[in-house]
Order: sequence, then C-alpha cells, then structure tokens
Amino acid sequence: MTERPMSADEAETAARMFKALGDPVRLRLFSAVASHEGGEACVCDISDVGVSQPTVSHHLKKLKEAGLLTSERRGTWVYYRVEPAVLAAMGRLLVGSSAGALT
Repeated sequence: MTERPMSADEAETAARMFKALGDPVRLRLFSAVASHEGGEACVCDISDVGVSQPTVSHHLKKLKEAGLLTSERRGTWVYYRVEPAVLAAMGRLLVGSSAGALT
C-alpha cells in the first residue's frame, strides 16, 4: 500500500478481507483457526466465542466468502483452514512489501 497505489481488483480483495475481519467474533474465529495446531480446526474446537452455534456458522461462512478460510466436511464435522497464501498476502499488504498484494 505504501509503494504504489492499489489496483481496483486489489482494493476489492483487501476490502472484502478487512470487512470480514472487522467483526470481533469473526476475528476471534479466524485467529482460532490460524493458531490451531496443525493449521486447521474443527468447528467443534472453535465455536466457544460467546455466540450461538448458528451465529458461529454465519460468521464462518462470511470468512469463507471473503476467501480467508477454506473448509472440508469430515463425517459430521467441518474443518476450517487458513491457507498459508492468505496469511502471506495479508502480511505483504500490511507491511508494504514489493512482493505483491492480495492476488
């Protein structure tokens, strides 16, 4: 962001990410997944954020729609993962590396 102006596509992507992370519950869920052992977490392990299960599901869906999480159903549980490329792109955006933005 400090080396050159963002393109329209980069700004759209960054805005979706920041909007999704702008909610405290979503930020806690994202952090719970990102910091969980093995880089993924079962919804059963991260749902204790002070809201109902349907609300947790709503927030996880918003994080997925923003491209911040991926998920995989295994039996009755859904496992969420933050792809390393997402964390790298977020880091580049925030530190202003010339390596690129959110693409």
